[in-house]
Amino acid sequence: MPLPHFLILMVAVILAAAATLWVSIAHGVPLVALALAALIAAGVVHFSGSDNQQH
Repeated sequence: MPLPHFLILMVAVILAAAATLWVSIAHGVPLVALALAALIAAGVVHFSGSDNQQH
């Protein structure tokens, strides 16, 4: 992947994360709920992979 594409991708991810935090805080969602949702999503992504490794 060329460097400019990678940098644009990184900026897009950071902006999406900032927008998510801004909208959720503006609507009154507690940060603890966001952290819990992120933790659950990370666990689902981790265990849904089929990499033939035991956990």
